Amino acid sequence: MATALATTGGSRDSKEAGSQPIRMISFLARVVPRHPVLVLSIWAAIFFFAVPFAGLAPKALVASTGNIKDSQARKVADIIEQEFGQKLPDLTVLVTESRLTSSDPSFLEAYNSLVQKLKALAGVTSLVRFDAKNPLALKSGDGKVTATVLEVSLENTGKTIEEIRRAAKEAKIPETTVYVTGAGAISRDFLALAESDIRRSELLALPLIGMVLYLAFGALVAAAVPLLVGIVSITASMAMLYGLTRLMDVSHFAQSVITMLSLGAGIDYALMLVNRFREELSHGRPSREAAEIATRTAGRAVAFSGLTVAIAMSALLVPDLTFVRSMGLGGVMAIVMTVLASITLVPAVLSLLGPRVNSPRRLRFKLTSSAKVHPFWGQWATTVMRRPLVFVLIVTPLMVTLALPALHMKLGYTGAFGLSSNVESRKGLELIRGLELGGSIDTFEVLLDLGSRGFTPDARTKWRELDRKLAAWPDVKLVISPFLTARTSLPDAEGGLSGLVSLNERSISKDRRYLRLSVIPQDVIHSSDIPGWAERLRKEAGDAGFETVLLGGAPIGSREFTSALVSAMPQAIGAVFIATFLLLAFAFRSLLIPLKSIVMNSLSVGAAYGVITQVIQNGVLAGFFGVPTDVGGLDSSIPLVMFAVIFGLSMDYEIFLLSRVQEAHLRGLETSQAVRTAIERTAGIITSAAIIMIIVFSAFIFGQVVANKTIGLGLSVAILLDATLVRLVLVPSVMMLAGKWNWWLPKPLRRWMPRISLEQDLNESSQ
Repeated sequence: MATALATTGGSRDSKEAGSQPIRMISFLARVVPRHPVLVLSIWAAIFFFAVPFAGLAPKALVASTGNIKDSQARKVADIIEQEFGQKLPDLTVLVTESRLTSSDPSFLEAYNSLVQKLKALAGVTSLVRFDAKNPLALKSGDGKVTATVLEVSLENTGKTIEEIRRAAKEAKIPETTVYVTGAGAISRDFLALAESDIRRSELLALPLIGMVLYLAFGALVAAAVPLLVGIVSITASMAMLYGLTRLMDVSHFAQSVITMLSLGAGIDYALMLVNRFREELSHGRPSREAAEIATRTAGRAVAFSGLTVAIAMSALLVPDLTFVRSMGLGGVMAIVMTVLASITLVPAVLSLLGPRVNSPRRLRFKLTSSAKVHPFWGQWATTVMRRPLVFVLIVTPLMVTLALPALHMKLGYTGAFGLSSNVESRKGLELIRGLELGGSIDTFEVLLDLGSRGFTPDARTKWRELDRKLAAWPDVKLVISPFLTARTSLPDAEGGLSGLVSLNERSISKDRRYLRLSVIPQDVIHSSDIPGWAERLRKEAGDAGFETVLLGGAPIGSREFTSALVSAMPQAIGAVFIATFLLLAFAFRSLLIPLKSIVMNSLSVGAAYGVITQVIQNGVLAGFFGVPTDVGGLDSSIPLVMFAVIFGLSMDYEIFLLSRVQEAHLRGLETSQAVRTAIERTAGIITSAAIIMIIVFSAFIFGQVVANKTIGLGLSVAILLDATLVRLVLVPSVMMLAGKWNWWLPKPLRRWMPRISLEQDLNESSQ
């Protein structure tokens, strides 16, 4: 051991002095195997206490993007409320698709009864029915598709939409299907389907994971331990997430992140510990000692890996957006809980099981039940390291090619396009698009600030001219202003649709400083088109003579959220890179290894970005994955969420492999021997862990929420590439090319840098 320490320029004293971050693992390694019943009792109490709160968490999540500092959309909404005495409503559309025409007496009787019920709902502030004469086409040419436009108060929107849907269902209009759509309905469906997607993914994944674990361990009991950790971790983490919802709005994506990390990483970490425990048992060690050594070795790597995942998830804390930060906090909580369960619950269970971890004998799978190293992985490592440059020159361009489509990635709020085509709100949207009413849920609010001059005849003239020009745009369905009556016939609105009843009130502020125009597009606006709309609206208003123009409405709000998130990404990713580099440099006492690790993991992230851009945005193989072909872009939260998860989990495999390389290196082995030994010991487990991760992530592809499909597809691709091309080809190739430079550390840094050793002196364990 002294020779190995000299190789890295350290001493036993410096090692002991610098091991404070590892002391807790050593403490747990001694205590947990000696008091397994107490530890299991504590975890049983945590689990049963967490179950009811975990069940409450999904209903407490939100799909809203939340408020943004200095948001112009928020400012416009505040001005409309304060200076116009109005609130921007949620525009909800009830659509009927019938075999009967809208004039059929049996249809009309049930429909009229439904309208009266809808008007009586407390959350409905106005209603326009299809048979009114109005500039909006509220029924199809054959009269078999109709639209009823409702304004819904933003307070308790979800409850009101559920009441609308319940009333529509109870109406039982003959030979008619009723759909409810609009921003609030889409958000409601999004949350409900996201929850069902996660439940479905868990049901699909767990049996397959059990099968992989059985094949990996060759024993049912050994396979059951990681599953136990995954279930306990996800339950405890979801309970903690519910606690977080009491403090802030929490993104619906947080549940997906927690499920993936708790289930995937939890099972992976437990797999590593169980594998090391069985390895020590095969050397003839007693159960308690084997559990202690497993915790000191694999447990150290697990704790360190968890720290790197937590650092990666902290990228979501950088944007000043509560909605996004909630995902980061959820991810950090999940990984902390997962690591705690792995280094305490698993050793406790293993110390009680002992050799019975390989039971039952009758169901033992002999190929992997011996816990011996398979020679294939050593032969593979030798093959790769014989021609390292060739493998690098083949694999690297392939990874870069996969990443290239990401250069044209489009980000934004996907809305109903982010749902499968059979979802109610999505289907309703398609129908109203046929009525040329789709743009009604993407209304732009244009406020013209007149300043101290106020409303003058000259301002009125300019305002009217602007209204005329905007109404003439081919992609504008309607401009709501006091000049609307000069262009079209007004409807007899029941309850008065805002802007079609008292146009002057809604269009001129009380202090006569602000003028308002509501611009309704012909069709739904894709997120990538919003900047063009905003630029054109500002230019038209400027050309009309208005110096100060404020834009608001749902499209502007979603675009501001995307811009805030995208602008924060370089800072977030940079912070993760720096923190990861320092952590790995301390752990492996090298400057090249952390640099290599960051580059390798970035290749996996880039390739995943490229694949999801091709499939989700460009529609390549979209039908194969059950993705609608008209999504047009990616949800703005996805790139940062995927970066955090991919980078963190990829670093897991990196640390599991490199910790074994370092352990062999410190025993005095040369680079090729150290890498071969590490791959022999870890490749089988990394492969099994990767398969488990891919199963967990792939299960999300079968859901109905495109964002979940996107995350599942991207993470599956990233882990597949990382566990094969990166971990088993690029890493050994680059380490072979680097040779002794792998462990290069300038002397000044060597003396100053604290030591965080992941390698394990087995003599220490036996003391």
